[in-house]
Amino acid sequence: MASVLFVDDEPAIREMLKTVLKLSGYQPLEAAGAEEARQLLASGKPDLALVDIMMPGEDGFSLAQDLIAANIPVLFLTAKTAVADRVRGLRMGAEDYILKPFEPEELLARMEVILRRTQPRVYAENGFQIDYNARTVSLDGVPVALTITEYDLLALLTRNAGAALSRDKILSAVWGWDYMGETRTVDVHVQHLRSKLGTDTIETVYKYGYRWAGRGEDTP
Repeated sequence: MASVLFVDDEPAIREMLKTVLKLSGYQPLEAAGAEEARQLLASGKPDLALVDIMMPGEDGFSLAQDLIAANIPVLFLTAKTAVADRVRGLRMGAEDYILKPFEPEELLARMEVILRRTQPRVYAENGFQIDYNARTVSLDGVPVALTITEYDLLALLTRNAGAALSRDKILSAVWGWDYMGETRTVDVHVQHLRSKLGTDTIETVYKYGYRWAGRGEDTP
């Protein structure tokens, strides 16, 4: 499960981001300012940081410099429309920016692009391999044909190997945070994956969801 640090001084935006990230299968880390963000960083390195530029005290540019130096990808959240500010952020090494107000779907799409680019590209184990960039899966060198949804589900499980993911979290992450369908569809797609992969590596977590039980290696 990818962890996402978001730093913004507006409580309403933080609450919205926390809800959207949780529903989309991410682990949210919330900070109201740069100082609080640095305290969270002492406990671990997030996979991505969403940083507001205009904040009281230390601004987002200053915080982002240290995040980027620590190889944490940064996406700026900003209400500023001046081209110079956007250019400054990109030149200092930020991955992207999004202007407030923004739609959750657009933010999630930009995050997914960044995470695909910055996270490990290949997961391999006992003849099984998934190439996240090429969106291909193979068993003992033989390609496995998956639907778009089956692939997205498999990618979510393998990227979170060892973690138990609830059906609701899987549904939100794969089908969309605003999807209104039933969790039964998750069970059906897991059955399809098990059949195509011929493996019991996708474990059922009783009355909760599923877990990828493999211990493969992610490679850059």
